[in-house]
Amino acid sequence: MGVEPHRPSDLRIFLLLFLFLNFTYLATSSGRVRTIDEIIVDLEAESLATRGSTAVPQAVAMSSFYGKLDREGEPQAPYGAAQAAFVVPWYLLGRLARATLPGIPAPARDIVLDAVVTSSSATFAALAGALLFLVLARAGLPVTEAAATSLIASFGTPLFAYSSWFFSEPLAAALLLAAAFVLFSAPPSSPTSLRRAALAGLLLGVALWVRPAHLIAVPVFLLAILARGGKQGLAPACVLAAVAGAFGAGYLFRNAMLFGSPLDFGYPAAAEGGKRLNTFETPLATGLFGLLLSPGKSIFLFAPPLLAALAGVSRLARRDRGLAVLAGVMPVVYVVFYARYTQWEGGYCFGPRYLLPAILLAAMGLGPLLTECGPATRRVVFGLAVAGFLVQVIGMSTSFLEDQATGAYYDAYWNYRMSYSPLVSQSARLTHYIASHAPAPLGLGFDRWFVFLAKGGVSWRTLGVGLFLELLGALTAGWVLVRALSRKSM
Repeated sequence: MGVEPHRPSDLRIFLLLFLFLNFTYLATSSGRVRTIDEIIVDLEAESLATRGSTAVPQAVAMSSFYGKLDREGEPQAPYGAAQAAFVVPWYLLGRLARATLPGIPAPARDIVLDAVVTSSSATFAALAGALLFLVLARAGLPVTEAAATSLIASFGTPLFAYSSWFFSEPLAAALLLAAAFVLFSAPPSSPTSLRRAALAGLLLGVALWVRPAHLIAVPVFLLAILARGGKQGLAPACVLAAVAGAFGAGYLFRNAMLFGSPLDFGYPAAAEGGKRLNTFETPLATGLFGLLLSPGKSIFLFAPPLLAALAGVSRLARRDRGLAVLAGVMPVVYVVFYARYTQWEGGYCFGPRYLLPAILLAAMGLGPLLTECGPATRRVVFGLAVAGFLVQVIGMSTSFLEDQATGAYYDAYWNYRMSYSPLVSQSARLTHYIASHAPAPLGLGFDRWFVFLAKGGVSWRTLGVGLFLELLGALTAGWVLVRALSRKSM
């Protein structure tokens, strides 16, 4: 049995949600590649597109190399090539844009290319938000509540913020949600087919090639299959494990070919200040405090709707035990895993970056809660969504790197400062720029693509046309979406 066709109305809502989110995220993108993680993947995409290689000699020339020399002496990134491969179409589109659009001076061509590459995150994030709707709609939730859950997660969690930056987490979230949809889009009474399991295993395998740490999601998916299907889930679970395992074995083979050992992932032995980053030396209590309670990384502070979503997992279990396992167990696994990771804070970034894929899966619990709860609970959920939206706006309005590179983020030994509070410091920075009459230098100030590119010399006429088209697309898709949802609720 293959993947069953979806109801046309649900697919239409899915498409409208995707278009609305994609246009909105494009309009609010930062358009900038700034941290070492972003730079390396950007250059890896360039190498794949221009030379068919994952080596990044450009990073060495820029003094921005993070990775390791392979056995041939070529500098390699410490990540799989999946994100870079997915981004190649945006790289080619960026080259076309900088060569053909008017009003782009020669010195600004590279930042225009980077702005187009960065916009790939908007599409991946939009796909993740729309897939969340599709998973819940297929689970039998009313379309309006499923759509509301998608919108809350899309604007009230770090998915909104990370749609504007060039990190891998939006792509990983989309892949994990796609795997959930493939596995559990049939009714719970129907056993998971081997074909579905194989396709889900492929999606999870690709996620491993985005970042190998997503291996921790595979056992949770296996548990979800067994929780839903019992003994009938054994064969599909074995198929998923085999397919995902083949991708994992391929990654180990890649390591052996490049670096001489399957367990050498290409990370440098040390980074800033000689600190070893890619170990698991953080005390569990320290990491848990940071990811749960600290003012700079708390999953509940940066994704307030998660509080309501976790409360809805038990209701989700009554509808689909498999989805409930993903929603309830995945965030626990990600929190515990990264709590021990040396660089648990995610490097220079806003909020709990590494937890974003798990946050999106946990958000599935919102759907049943909204469907079954009363007006008072709905008001609480709405309040949490608004709070989450304001958190993301604070983080997106000014550059998190500008705020963190002041010494407030890391101490002299490159240890994360638990007292760091971006909601306070970035709010103060935003207030400063609003009140200041002097224009901020290139790279500082308001963190939006049209502001950044204008400072880089790109014509405001060209930027204005682009922004107008994105806003027009968002308004049109949003209007059609509202009309479609209104008809569904009648």
